[in-house]
Amino acid sequence: MQLNFMGPLKSQYSTITNTLVPQGTAPSTHMPTSSFVLHIAPIFSLPQAVELKQTVEKLCQQPELQHLVLNFEQTTFMDSSGIGALISCRKQTTTRNIQLTLRELSPQVRMALTMTELDQVFDIEASATASGQETVQPSEIITHPSVHSKAKRLMDIVGALVGLGITAAVFLPVAIAIKLEDGGPILFSQTRCSWMGRPFRIWKFRSMVTDAEARKQEVKNQIQGAFFKNDRDPRVTRIGNFLRRTSLDELPQFWNVLRGEMSLVGTRPPTLDEIEHYEIPQWRRLDIKPGMTGEWQVNGRSQVKNFEDVVQLDLKYQRDWSLWYDIRLIFKTVAVVFNKKSGAY
Repeated sequence: MQLNFMGPLKSQYSTITNTLVPQGTAPSTHMPTSSFVLHIAPIFSLPQAVELKQTVEKLCQQPELQHLVLNFEQTTFMDSSGIGALISCRKQTTTRNIQLTLRELSPQVRMALTMTELDQVFDIEASATASGQETVQPSEIITHPSVHSKAKRLMDIVGALVGLGITAAVFLPVAIAIKLEDGGPILFSQTRCSWMGRPFRIWKFRSMVTDAEARKQEVKNQIQGAFFKNDRDPRVTRIGNFLRRTSLDELPQFWNVLRGEMSLVGTRPPTLDEIEHYEIPQWRRLDIKPGMTGEWQVNGRSQVKNFEDVVQLDLKYQRDWSLWYDIRLIFKTVAVVFNKKSGAY
């Protein structure tokens, strides 16, 4: 059974909410009802992503469903909302022991999945025409003009080189202070999500105790929603408090900026645990690269207690973005640091 997922589905879907048969076809005991095919729209962005999630939720309620196929033959664009919808579909089908298969991936979809390492997670059906398809580079996937802006990238490289010079200058005294406190490692690394949810390893000077991750459940989250923050986190060490107040703990992230995993200005890079709780519209914050600073960092991040407010700040940045806007946010960040209102993230 197949359904074209090319627009509003309500009228088409209303006839199959109780039986997995095509519209206008009477149920038959001889008709196989264990498989269902959804054809994804050419543009797989926020509206289509939300609708796909809702459709899959309804389909998964059908006890006969054993195999769901998403056909991407006509899809030529997918942004972070589409990535979020696919992850949501996988969670739903896995919970109900339904096999989920991606079929006829277009070059654009295949590149997006490869780039985010989701090609290693999903069951992707081999295509007979795949060998003859054109190849697509990440630079051809445009979710926001800032992602592949040469001017922004040049500013990132120059800023990263300057920042790494500062990092080198303070490395020895910071390293000695961290070692003297508890003898643990100098640097802390963690997997975060970059543009489109692409995983990368972020680097910081360690500001917490060595078993901080294991003790996370002991700390109350002050933020409502999908990320974690506590202004008085007991896991922070004494030298860590100083590093966070001065934002010195974030200096190693200039290496991530130089590598292109982050930008000087962008959105806060989420952890893998955080994106597990994202609603589809919240994935839009990953349409741009994460940054060392951004709207949330310069607009009272200690006072922002709701994740949805953070998302709205990120979307505001996307709407207002320009190179000059980035420069203004950098200067605002410096002012915040010297006013001792900065904090780790």
